[in-house]
Amino acid sequence: MTQQELEKYLWGAATALRGTIDAGDYKQYIFPLLFFKRISDVYDEEFANALAESNGDLEYAAFAENHHFQIPDGAHWNDVREKTVNIGAALQEAMRAIEQANPDTLFGIFGDASWTNKDRLSDAILTDLIEHFSQHKLNLSNVPDDQLGNAYEYLIKEFADDSGHTAAEFYTNRTVVKLMTLIMDPQPGESVYDPTCGSGGLLLNCALHLKDEGKEYRTLKLYGQEINLLTSAIARMNMFMHGIEEFSIVRGNTLTNPAFLENDKLKAFNVILANPPYSIKAWDRKAFESDPYGRNLWGTPPQGCADYAFQQHIQKSLDMKSGRSITLWPHGILFRDAESDMRRKMIEQDQVECVIGLGPNLFYNSPMEACLLITKTNKEANKKGKVLFINAVNEVKQDKNMAFLEPQHISKIFNAYQDFGDQENFAALVTVEDVLAKKGNMAINLYVRPNALNLENSISFEEAYQQWNDSADELKSSMEALFKTLTAS
Repeated sequence: MTQQELEKYLWGAATALRGTIDAGDYKQYIFPLLFFKRISDVYDEEFANALAESNGDLEYAAFAENHHFQIPDGAHWNDVREKTVNIGAALQEAMRAIEQANPDTLFGIFGDASWTNKDRLSDAILTDLIEHFSQHKLNLSNVPDDQLGNAYEYLIKEFADDSGHTAAEFYTNRTVVKLMTLIMDPQPGESVYDPTCGSGGLLLNCALHLKDEGKEYRTLKLYGQEINLLTSAIARMNMFMHGIEEFSIVRGNTLTNPAFLENDKLKAFNVILANPPYSIKAWDRKAFESDPYGRNLWGTPPQGCADYAFQQHIQKSLDMKSGRSITLWPHGILFRDAESDMRRKMIEQDQVECVIGLGPNLFYNSPMEACLLITKTNKEANKKGKVLFINAVNEVKQDKNMAFLEPQHISKIFNAYQDFGDQENFAALVTVEDVLAKKGNMAINLYVRPNALNLENSISFEEAYQQWNDSADELKSSMEALFKTLTAS
C-alpha cells in the first residue's frame, strides 16, 4: 500500500462509527483496534520467520524470545474475528489478556473504553470494524514502522479536527513541534522529558529528528507524563507504532504527583519540551506553597492560572549543566501583572535564553497568538546576561481556522535563533538589565519594533508603549471574559 492508501484505509474505520458515537470518542475505539491488529499481524510474521529458521519447529517458533509481544491463546485478532455474538466482551477479554501477558510494556495500553456497551457498539458495528481492519495485513513487511507511524499521526490529526475543543488535550501543531525540536537539538544518549505529553508528539519527534539526521536515535531516553488515561495510552501506542521501544510514559498529575524521581528529588533531564494546559484554575495552589520538591523557585502562582507552576516544574527538572527547555505558551505569560515577581526572578537568574512570538491560530481550536519560551540552566558565554526576542508573528500560513508554519517560516525563525543577534524588525538581542528595567516585562513588541513604526508617520516609542499597554489591558479583559464563558459552558 502507498501512504495515501494506508491512511484512507485506516480512516475508513472511523467513518464506520459516524452516527453511532461522538467524533470526539473515535480515538478510544479506533486506536486500540489498530494496535491490536498490528501486534497480532507482527506476531504471526515473527512466528512464520522463526518457523522457517527452525525447519518447522512449532515449539521454537512460539518462544517469547522470538516475539516483541506475547499473545496468549485465545487473545489473537483471529480469535476475536471468529466471534459472532458478544464481540465487545471478546475484544475486551483479549486486550486485557495481552496487557497481562506483557506487564512491563503494555499494561493499560488499550485504555478503558466500554466495549461491552451494545447501545453504542452493537455486534454488527464491531463486526464491520473488525472486517474492515482485516482487509490488510499490518505486519512489518507490508507496513514498515515509518509508514504506519505516519498513518497513526495522520489519524491523530484527523481525530483532532473532528473532536473540537478536546483536541488540545492530545494534539500539538506538528509544524510548531518541528520548530521546537530543531531548537532543542536533542543528541544521542540524552534524556528528553515532556511533563504534559499528550499523544507524545514532542517526544516522538525528538527521536525521529535524530533518525532523519542519520544519528543513533535508539539511545535517546524519552520520558513523559500525561494526566488523561486514554491520551497517555495513545502516546504509548504512538511510540510503538513508530518502532520506538525505549521510553517511559506514565499517567498522572505532574503538579500533584510528578512521576520521575531520583533519591526523592525530581529527576534531571537534558531536554524538556512542553505544551502545558494553559491558565488552568483547578490546581492545588496550597500544596505548591510548600512543595516537597522545591518547585516554587520563584514563588507561588495565582489560583486562577497555574502557568508558572508548570514553568517552575520544568526549570526544576532540568540538568544543571546541560539543561534546556522550550515551552509553548499564550503571550500572557510574558507580561501578566499577577506573575511579575516570578517572571522577574526567572530573568534575574539568567534562565531565559530566547522568546519567540508566533502567529495566531497555532494553538489547536484557539485564535490566540502563541509564543515559545526557551530557557537554559547554563548559557554559553556569549549568551550570558542576554535575552533574544524574535517577532515571528507574520511567519505563519493561515488555513481556515487553523494555521501552520511552512518550511521557509521554520527556517527563518530557526536561523534567527542560531544567529543570536539583531535583525531589523525581526529579532533583538537585549541585556537582562534592560528587561529588568521594564520590570521584567517580556512582551515582544517592547523589544522588536514592527514594520509599521518605520513609516514616515511613525510615533514615538513612549506612544507605542502606551498604545500597547492599552491593547494589553483590552486583551486581558477579553481573555477574562472568555475564560468565564468557557467555565460556565
